[in-house]
Amino acid sequence: MADKKKVIMLGNEAIARGAYEAGVKVSAAYPGTPSTEISEYLVQYKEDLYCEWSPNEKVATEVAVGASLAGTRAMACMKHVGFNVAADPTYSVSYMGVNGGLVIVVADDPGLYSSQNEQDTRMVARAAKLPVLEPSDSAEAKEFMKLAFELSEKFDRPFVYRTTTRLAHSQGVVELEERTDVEDKAYVKDIRKNVMMPGNAKLRHVEIEKRNQELAEAANTLPINRVEMCDTKIGVITSGIPYQYVKEALPEASVLKLGLVNPLPKKLIEEFASKVDTLYIVEELDPVIEEQVRAWGIPAVGKEILTEQGEYSANLLRKAILKEDPDPDEAAQVPGRPPILCPGCPHRSVYHVLNKLKMHAAGDIGCYTLGAVAPLSVVDTTMCMGSSISTLHGMEKAKGKDYIKNWVAVIGDSTFLHTGVNSLMNMVYNHATGTVMILDNSTTGMTGHQDHAATGKTLQGDPTYAIDIPALCRAMGVKNVIEVNAFDIDTLEKTVKEEVAKDEVSVIITKSPCVLLTKGKKPLYIAHADKCKKCGMCMKPGCPAMTRNEDGTIHIDDTMCTGCGLCERLCKFNAIELVKEGK
Repeated sequence: MADKKKVIMLGNEAIARGAYEAGVKVSAAYPGTPSTEISEYLVQYKEDLYCEWSPNEKVATEVAVGASLAGTRAMACMKHVGFNVAADPTYSVSYMGVNGGLVIVVADDPGLYSSQNEQDTRMVARAAKLPVLEPSDSAEAKEFMKLAFELSEKFDRPFVYRTTTRLAHSQGVVELEERTDVEDKAYVKDIRKNVMMPGNAKLRHVEIEKRNQELAEAANTLPINRVEMCDTKIGVITSGIPYQYVKEALPEASVLKLGLVNPLPKKLIEEFASKVDTLYIVEELDPVIEEQVRAWGIPAVGKEILTEQGEYSANLLRKAILKEDPDPDEAAQVPGRPPILCPGCPHRSVYHVLNKLKMHAAGDIGCYTLGAVAPLSVVDTTMCMGSSISTLHGMEKAKGKDYIKNWVAVIGDSTFLHTGVNSLMNMVYNHATGTVMILDNSTTGMTGHQDHAATGKTLQGDPTYAIDIPALCRAMGVKNVIEVNAFDIDTLEKTVKEEVAKDEVSVIITKSPCVLLTKGKKPLYIAHADKCKKCGMCMKPGCPAMTRNEDGTIHIDDTMCTGCGLCERLCKFNAIELVKEGK
């Protein structure tokens, strides 16, 4: 037999490969860092499976459930806050069970690299009574996906597959195998199992408790829950990426590595604990394992010496457990680099206008969240997907229509289709006033330029109908729907003034594509020092391509300039000139 091909893969790529090898036929997802690349890698196998970007995580999960009910292996992918959006179908499909294997991949973000909170998926999964698998490296990321589908079908349970930023975006060696052609399971009509009305749900609740108990018993002998006995002075229970830190910081310690983190293998844990002098539990974020172990009466050391915030590291464990001070070399001192909108970003001109008008903005999730950062400093609130519109509505109902005359809601095109539609519908339905600005840059920008329902192209690259956002707004009853070029700042300013003054709902759509979508030559601008009056007007939007010379005049970096022309429009002294030939 020929040796299996070995390649280096990102964790997310390995997850996609595992799904492919497992015989998955349907995958649905909404992009969200750090989960996005799973679907982008999975689409390379589109000849063997179907994958899509769904409008949101709830829809993605329901699509996967439908495929499972029909008898095929299916998955949904999202980040941890997206799991909240998917909670409605998730809690109910837990009662229903599966036909074809069903896996919900959820990527947590310890350390908050790209998220608005640090929630722990294991807590949500426990509440939903769903089993959870958690790999520790790229090799396991692939193999655990295959196992997740096998266990899902064996125990009639949807499985949550938990990953984290560090695993998703780290590389490791993976052995490639052939795809398993899993025969579709026959669909059998079963109302008691699949129709979640109260009478049926009561019976299913009994059934899933039974199934979870069977799985908990099996967890004691599953190979992915393994004991590595060494020195018995220190014993560590861990899982996921923290396992890597434990092995680096405590190479002589005995370790119980958990691959199935819900339900926990009670007998295995009791046996392991009885063999070590001091038991430590090392898990990032919430004390999910620790609380259960202690509830069984097993003494353990955990969060009293460790933290519930952020990522762990080998040095953190050395300090907390071994009481060592690693004293690493002092980190190099580099200038602070706050997040900022790209040069030429159409959101910058919008926020410049709002800043000039001294407007407040209820913000949302996307690149445009950076409107909260100086020097723009326009966005006052950001909570979750689609919340900007509902927040503005709540302000108006609390304080009256005059209170929000200097407020707008800002939301992107992808986010609007995700959960903004319902919020706008609510404004119209409940006689609201207020102005909603849809910053339409024709992509899902912050996660790396994924298509959505209004771009006219699917994840698989096929052309499709593009949702007409202005027509959609009008169909919901919005009378005032105005489209404006984001870079036409004079028209935009006039439009904002007019619409916020109205006592009814208005929607302003700033339609300008993300500057990173086009790869062709762009016009460039130069600044003439002899004409520059050093007024700083062109600097107010905070474009990173623009800096001040030592004498106070302006310099435009031609390697960064994208030719948006905002600086030229702001200069009243003709000190900024268009250069026709761009690089």
